[in-house]
Amino acid sequence: MPLPRPVARKLHHNRIIDCRGYKRDDGLWDIEGRLTDTKAHTWYDRVGSPDLPAGYPAHDMSIRLTIDIDMNIKECVSVTDIGPYRLCGNITPNFEKLKGMRITRGWTRALKDIIGNAHGCTHQWELLGRIAAVAYQTTNSTRQKTRQHKTGEMPRTFNTCHMYTPESDETLRRWPELYTGPKQRETLPKVS
Repeated sequence: MPLPRPVARKLHHNRIIDCRGYKRDDGLWDIEGRLTDTKAHTWYDRVGSPDLPAGYPAHDMSIRLTIDIDMNIKECVSVTDIGPYRLCGNITPNFEKLKGMRITRGWTRALKDIIGNAHGCTHQWELLGRIAAVAYQTTNSTRQKTRQHKTGEMPRTFNTCHMYTPESDETLRRWPELYTGPKQRETLPKVS
């Protein structure tokens, strides 16, 4: 269902984030993200930087994380092809510090002191959060095939969405031992 029809308006800014996950032939995974921003008008008054005509990217940045199935980062490459200031790309080598880290719940918060704020770029920071989500989506089916949920072990996705709360039908179906909803519900078929 589309959004309701808006009032009359004009486009002012457009941000596109494109993330893709690839399974490599060597058993690792490449997760790539690209962020582009454009203005629908000429962008003036950026001290020391040229004016940007409407439609020309103000930001064009990419990150590639190479990970293993356990979400350990084997390599991180960050590129700023276009930034609003001449020196924007100078921060990209900092992202190599992610090598050896592991993507897990709360990961982006843990990165704050390494590549956050003055140690990084707000746009690439935003992109990393999206890349982490795509890393999970990309590797999920392989992880599920190799690592079956064990009773008593907390599933990674439990309580991360309204579908996986202790009271939901989906929790009853997937993890009946974690279900705390109404006991009168019929037992739903277990997901295999």
